Amino acid sequence: MGRFFITFSYDGTRYHGWQIQPNGNSVQAEMQNALALLLRQSVELVAAGRTDAGVHAAMMVAHFDTDASFQTTQLAYQLNRLLPRDIAVEHIKAVPDEMHARFSACSRTYHYFIHTRKDPFVEQYSCMLGYKLDFQLMNDAGMILTSYNDFGAFCKTHTDVKTTICQVTEARWEQLDSHRYMFTISANRFLRNMVRAVVGTMVDVGRGRISLDEFRGIIESKNRSRAGESMPAKALFLANVTYPDDV
Repeated sequence: MGRFFITFSYDGTRYHGWQIQPNGNSVQAEMQNALALLLRQSVELVAAGRTDAGVHAAMMVAHFDTDASFQTTQLAYQLNRLLPRDIAVEHIKAVPDEMHARFSACSRTYHYFIHTRKDPFVEQYSCMLGYKLDFQLMNDAGMILTSYNDFGAFCKTHTDVKTTICQVTEARWEQLDSHRYMFTISANRFLRNMVRAVVGTMVDVGRGRISLDEFRGIIESKNRSRAGESMPAKALFLANVTYPDDV
């Protein structure tokens, strides 16, 4: 029995998230079905994270165990021929048995995209906000985020998480062109719906609806009802997952 890491990407528009769902198609189901067909045995994929419905992954990593014999580059090629156009496999690699796609990951990075005027060429993967935003204040809020480690205020309620502690190492906005902006946030782990709730609260800061002191108070409250609204899923991408250098 060997363990393999598979690196891939997907457009989440058509899917009810990464994880298999009883009432809708998922990325995990598509990939496991394809692997089972090619390897002629059932395979369970364990991913680095669980993206919600409509969220995309520019890079996702999952592991699977199998005793089937195959050549990794050939299997990646066959998967790409079999999978739908909105899922693409980059490569497959044998790893030590103790490596785990989720628990061995050192960090994850997400990107969130917004645009400030109507643009048909970015609409599918970006959120349009027609009001003026102070991005300097929003970056100040990002610096505040990195000084805390409990993000219960941004965690979806009624979830079974054991802890709301996360180590956020980066949270910043950058301008891509005249009307497009990208938020980058990196942490060792993320809570369910955390990034979209963080962005929604930072937008409130940028609009002048809450001050930076109030932003601090929201974090310290650990109360989801005090934070901003959750932003649309279509503009969120899992951008990177890092592992120890020897993997």
